Amino acid sequence: MEIPIEWLPEAGAPQQLILLLHGWGGRGDSMLPLAQALRAAFPQAAVLAPDAPHVHDRNPLGRQWYSIDDMDEATWRGRVAECVPPLADWVRAQQQRLGVSAAATALGGFSQGAILSLALAQAEDGIAGRLLAFAGCYTGQPLAAPRQTTVHLFHGSADRVIPADGSRQALAWLSELQGDATVDIAEGIGHELHPVLIDCALHRLRNHIPLRTWQEALGAAPGRNDH
Repeated sequence: MEIPIEWLPEAGAPQQLILLLHGWGGRGDSMLPLAQALRAAFPQAAVLAPDAPHVHDRNPLGRQWYSIDDMDEATWRGRVAECVPPLADWVRAQQQRLGVSAAATALGGFSQGAILSLALAQAEDGIAGRLLAFAGCYTGQPLAAPRQTTVHLFHGSADRVIPADGSRQALAWLSELQGDATVDIAEGIGHELHPVLIDCALHRLRNHIPLRTWQEALGAAPGRNDH
């Protein structure tokens, strides 16, 4: 995959890796506003936003992770599932190339990129420490929640392409499975990478302590009594 956005720290090796997946019909550079905000907030991170591997069905200038032509619920799940193994290989290749661990990797996606990011985190638990899913949803109810990945969901309440109920349902499912997840719904915002949602993502990255960190701290606490 071509990588139109690949920003490395001005000095020193990357301490974090942020990978951003665009939506249907977009390109890597359509993730520019989010990439810029993340780069400013985390200057020691490597920020990458690739082009999806396939030419868009209706626009030769756009790209797509999978086609939505002649798609029903069953074929949707299958097409997403087919994308996961090559994407996992690409993520691991970037981690190895840049010398950043999976735990220090954040995977972000918008729309189709968010759907794929959620599927990847389900199939490959721990491939990234954080997941930022903007205007996405699951293709079906997960049977287990990721244990090594914290899932942050962001959505506009006025999204008519992928309704915000997709993120609400994802949070409900993950909560039932005792996963580590958050959701932010921005009132009146549609299907877009809106600055309000980007600010929510920065707040979550800076302030949310992953559940696994709490659990590890409690497990290692001296004098802890189990009942």
